Amino acid sequence: MSLPHLGSGSADLNSRLTPHNSTKVWSIGGGKGGVGKSLVTANVSICLALMGYKVIAIDLDLGGANLHTCLGIPIPERTLSDYLSKKVRDLKDLVTPTPIQNLSIISGAQDDVGIANLKQMQKAKILSKLSELDADFILLDLGAGTTFNTLDFFISADQGVLTALPEPTSIENTYRFIKSVYHRKLKMIEDLLELGPIIDQAMNAKISQNSTPADLVNRVIEINPEVGHKLKAEISRFVPKLIINQVRTQADIDIGFSMKIICRKYFGIDLDYVGYLEYDATVWQSVKKRKPLLMEFPNSGLVGNFDRIVHHLLNIT
Repeated sequence: MSLPHLGSGSADLNSRLTPHNSTKVWSIGGGKGGVGKSLVTANVSICLALMGYKVIAIDLDLGGANLHTCLGIPIPERTLSDYLSKKVRDLKDLVTPTPIQNLSIISGAQDDVGIANLKQMQKAKILSKLSELDADFILLDLGAGTTFNTLDFFISADQGVLTALPEPTSIENTYRFIKSVYHRKLKMIEDLLELGPIIDQAMNAKISQNSTPADLVNRVIEINPEVGHKLKAEISRFVPKLIINQVRTQADIDIGFSMKIICRKYFGIDLDYVGYLEYDATVWQSVKKRKPLLMEFPNSGLVGNFDRIVHHLLNIT
């Protein structure tokens, strides 16, 4: 099975795209539900698999897992719930092949064991076992919201990708998610523990106020230059990716660029706007048919959208 649009460049790419020596983990998150995280996870996974990479997509929305539907398969017999309840001892035993070559899934579960209820030890165990999985790329489909577990899975990844809709509530929730990740990340740095109150004050400031996270670095450098420069280096490494989903107009597309400017001004971070997904009725048709979007509708404009996004994420021009 191949996609005409992806295939046009894949022959050249496959000679250049040799598998990585170490597994790369990408997390896909967002401020609220219904913004298309599972859609993005599924189809980015498919793109990578079609390019010859070995991919495992993991559904970490345990209370409302639907990644399997986006990939066109029934709920696997073994899910993360079996691992967390110790019915299955090894995370590798949960890996379930999909009809798409090179692509497997580890499913969440349709039960009441929500991601927010994961204990610290369970979360740490999952994270430590990811490196043992046989894959070039592991994609984490995160649950909605800003629980510590969701934030920590996002932070732990090599790349964190945010999905947002071009509407006020989704944009606001995306900023809230970025702020929460930023705050959580800083609070986890031992060298900054003594500066906790200053960090909290800056993170609790509203966008219209003067004491913003972007001002935090200069304030810390004044108090403790050594720690301040460590903080500056840590912030510079935080470069979340952004995808705007369901765009209909140029104004919708431009929202991503506006968010990039605001994140630089308010947080002092580089938000990487990696692309957008056009509004397309084939999304809902593929969900109803329980078929992977890119495989069921290879002529959809979304094929080109996803192709560009994946190339951006891989730093291929």
